[in-house]
Amino acid sequence: MKRSRVNEILRSGEEFIGSFGYVLPPFANLTPAEMKDRRGEIDSIVLRRLGWDITDYGVGDFDNRGLFLFTARNGDASDLQQGRGMLYAEKIMISRKDQISPMHRHVIKAEDIINRGGGTLCIKLYASAPDGAIDDSADIAVPTDGVIREFGAGEVLSLSPGESVTLMPGVWHEFWGEGSDVLIGEVSTVNDDLTDNIFAEPIDRFSEIEEDEEPYRLLVSDYDKWLS
Repeated sequence: MKRSRVNEILRSGEEFIGSFGYVLPPFANLTPAEMKDRRGEIDSIVLRRLGWDITDYGVGDFDNRGLFLFTARNGDASDLQQGRGMLYAEKIMISRKDQISPMHRHVIKAEDIINRGGGTLCIKLYASAPDGAIDDSADIAVPTDGVIREFGAGEVLSLSPGESVTLMPGVWHEFWGEGSDVLIGEVSTVNDDLTDNIFAEPIDRFSEIEEDEEPYRLLVSDYDKWLS
C-alpha cells in the first residue's frame, strides 16, 4: 500500500470513529516525530503493539479485502503463561461495506466481536476439524450476548448495532459490513497479531508500505523500522 493511501484511510477512519462518540486514548494523536522523541517513555506502547493498524493482507485491494484497526490496550504473552496479570486486550475496528476480512482462526485468542454502530456486521463461521483445518460439514455453536446459537458450516451470523458474538480459539471466521460501514469493538485475551492468525489462504497479516509521502501516524507494523 502507498503511504499516501494509508494516511488517507487513517484520517477518514478517525472521523468515522469520532462520529459514534468513541474517544481514542491520547497516544493515538502522537506524530511519528513525537514517538521518536518519547521512545523511552512509550516503551509499553511499542512493545505491546498498541496503536494504528491498516492492512490489505498483502493483496493490494484494500477496498475489497482489508481492515482498519486500533489496539487500545493489550497484555503480554507472559501474563497468559503465568495465568495472572493483564490477560486482556481491546481494539476498535472499521469494516467497510462489503469489505472482506479474510477467513482465519486464532490458536490462543478468544474474542468478543461487537457491532458498535453503523451497518450490519456479517460473520461467516466454520468449526475446526481435528487437524485445525476448516470443517465444512460440522455445525457450530457460538454465544451471542448470552444466548447460544447454532449455525451450519459456512452460515452467516448477522449482528445489528449493539449485538456481539464470542469466538473461541479455533473458530474460523471472516466478516464484512453490510448496508454501510461498521464500527467494531473487540475485547479479547492477549492479542498477538504476529503469530496467532491462521489464514485459510496464503496471505499476509500486514501490508508492505510504499513510502511516497511522510506518515501521518505510525502503524504498529512501522515500529520496528521507525522506532528501533
